[in-house]
Amino acid sequence: MWPIQFLIPMEARVYQITLVVRDQESAVRYYTEKVGFEIKTDFTPPGGERWVTVGPKGQDIEMALYPAGRGDPNGWSAQWKPGTLPPLVLRVNDCRAVFSELKARGVEFKQEEPEEHPWGISCTFSDPDGNLFSLNQLPESPAWK
Repeated sequence: MWPIQFLIPMEARVYQITLVVRDQESAVRYYTEKVGFEIKTDFTPPGGERWVTVGPKGQDIEMALYPAGRGDPNGWSAQWKPGTLPPLVLRVNDCRAVFSELKARGVEFKQEEPEEHPWGISCTFSDPDGNLFSLNQLPESPAWK
């Protein structure tokens, strides 16, 4: 068996994920106005469909807001539905402060307050399409260091 470095002979970085949404424009407003993300890409080719991505300010990662039911020539996205993926995890420095800020903007959380765990502090919210996000704060002295 080949060592793993021979199986993946490149350096790669995750830069984009896809979120399936019911209404692309509403999703753009939600992520920019309530969550505080910025638009990274917004392009509509002549005669084509809009491609828009959002993400945290100052970071390379982009979330493509892909409308449910959008056709594609290969049919590979036909079964995609909003809110069917596990949560995306956002690491934050102060979970309670981010929780308070987002809640004040109208973001709905799954719990009343962030929860403390041995691995850190966490809370979860969902966007209007049911896509889940977990805010995680590492403990000051993680046991796995």
